[in-house]
Amino acid sequence: MKFAITFGQLHPAYWLETVREADRLGYESAWLPEHLVFPVEMRGQLVPGEEHPPVPPSTPVYEPGAYLSFVAAQTTRIRLGTFVYLLGIRHPFVGARAFATLDVLSGGRAEVGVGAGWMTTEWEAVGLDPATRGRRLDEAIEVCKRLWTEEVIEHHGEFFDFAPVMFEPKPVQHPHPPIVVGGESDRALRRAARLGDGWIGMSHTPESVVPQVRKLRAFEEEYGRADRPVQVTVMGAVRDPADLERWAEAGVDRLIVVPWTRSREAVDGLRRFADDYLR
Repeated sequence: MKFAITFGQLHPAYWLETVREADRLGYESAWLPEHLVFPVEMRGQLVPGEEHPPVPPSTPVYEPGAYLSFVAAQTTRIRLGTFVYLLGIRHPFVGARAFATLDVLSGGRAEVGVGAGWMTTEWEAVGLDPATRGRRLDEAIEVCKRLWTEEVIEHHGEFFDFAPVMFEPKPVQHPHPPIVVGGESDRALRRAARLGDGWIGMSHTPESVVPQVRKLRAFEEEYGRADRPVQVTVMGAVRDPADLERWAEAGVDRLIVVPWTRSREAVDGLRRFADDYLR
């Protein structure tokens, strides 16, 4: 089992101290939430049945390529990903450049966590139809893969159209940094099975994640890639060693843990968790 942390459960003032300690202790990865902008009026559901936005519009957000590159310079081993980056809301040149830069500067530690986005008003704020966000993301993923792997790229698609271009430098990881698709819907799971190297879900228990993993594996079978299963990442708790067995039996490969209740307690919480489960 790989163990990860998320910046989303911390006050930004504690981010750097916490990720440095996570790197020292041997946590596998750290994940940064991402939005381009927060409209004052938020519409959409991150979790089905949700009756209110999960975050206030005043929540601080940072450009993930810039921030994670800064973190890369402060760490040595920990992988750095987004949970999740709205790739489709930008031109793929922008996203491909951000993650290629992060991968080069980190020495091959980038994880490209992407999603269609739950907040429809965020798409409206940039002048895009939120009904197209899934198709835009699919096309953007395909374009990024080509930019990261091909010498000369020409593309004429539904949303992005450009004459031959070259894109350098290529990422360090081959064929490209892992693409981890976020989302709990069947569409997101299909996207992960078809286009991703991994799937990243929200907060789960070993019991609640089982139906999602089953769907994911069925979609992989449908797309003819059952021999190349995607890696499963979710947030969840570990209270005793038996929990680890339950997570593994449920099909989880990477668990994002939050062993603290207050940001100022994060470093101590990471140390206690590492003593119990990382050594």
